[in-house]
Amino acid sequence: MAYRAEYIWIDGTEPVPLVRSKTKILDDGAEPGIWGFDGSSTNQAPGANSDCVLKPVFTVPDPIRGGDDVLVLNEVLLPDTFEPHPTNTRAACAAVAEQYASFEPWFGMEQEYTFFKEGRPLGWPTEGYYYPAPQGPYYCGVGAVEIAGRDIVEAHTTACIEAGLSISGTNAEVMLGQWEYQIGPAGTIEVADEMWMARYLLFRIAEDFGVNASISAKPIKGDWNGAGCHTNFSTKQMREDYDAVIAACEAIGAKGKVEEHLAGYGHGYEDRLTGLHETAHYTEFRYGVSDRGASIRIPWQVAKDQKGYIEDRRPNANCDPYVVARLITETVCSAAS
Repeated sequence: MAYRAEYIWIDGTEPVPLVRSKTKILDDGAEPGIWGFDGSSTNQAPGANSDCVLKPVFTVPDPIRGGDDVLVLNEVLLPDTFEPHPTNTRAACAAVAEQYASFEPWFGMEQEYTFFKEGRPLGWPTEGYYYPAPQGPYYCGVGAVEIAGRDIVEAHTTACIEAGLSISGTNAEVMLGQWEYQIGPAGTIEVADEMWMARYLLFRIAEDFGVNASISAKPIKGDWNGAGCHTNFSTKQMREDYDAVIAACEAIGAKGKVEEHLAGYGHGYEDRLTGLHETAHYTEFRYGVSDRGASIRIPWQVAKDQKGYIEDRRPNANCDPYVVARLITETVCSAAS
């Protein structure tokens, strides 16, 4: 008997990398191993020296094909040295995770996305006028007028559960056709691995419905919500003491860190972080209890319990989870060392 391993990796497309995949047929009992691909077709190598290496790092059951088939997330390596490829952001994230393992970092990432079909968000009018009714009834809405794409969301959620991912919730978002799923709690490298795997499943399942799942940070210009990847974070110290929670906020807002983090939080943050639509303007940094207009929100129960976690509301939907998890872990933990 043979089984299929779907090799998944992140390419070198700029400014927002794409997920790529291809299938390898393996004999029963054989482990997915090193494989290769044409980097000249993924913006990761020139045509005259095009080979790149895939190194398996995270394997889960394939919930789409079923049976013994698996999904295999990979790092991209250089063929001559097996060093991380310049587009490989996982390697640096893994190093930071190992360096600060004693802090026991936990993450929960909230992936917002927007369904598109035939050039417009799913559920938006196709005749007469282009825009639906203003925002208001769509967030966590119920009903055929308020919701579009629930069948895709349910299929994606089921797939994530069957793959063993730590998906912890889903909800409709503020703009019609926009949704969110949450991954976590999980460690620094684990949450990023699972986020990329969940993105693959989202794109792949939406494909079966003839729909594109977009992670654009501002999918529709104007008075419509953008799409973020709000990132919840805590360390062992934060989960025990409120002073550590405040110290984490101060560390992330320190001189030079605001700009460093924004640069790693995804493409188009200037369009999304305008000070409107539940965001703080990208030129300012502030944190506050229960404040969704702040850069970092401290949940009300954290302030009440005097321990817990923070929510960085600035990462975009199109951020690289490896970069975000690395930046937050390194900034908070190094300041507390």
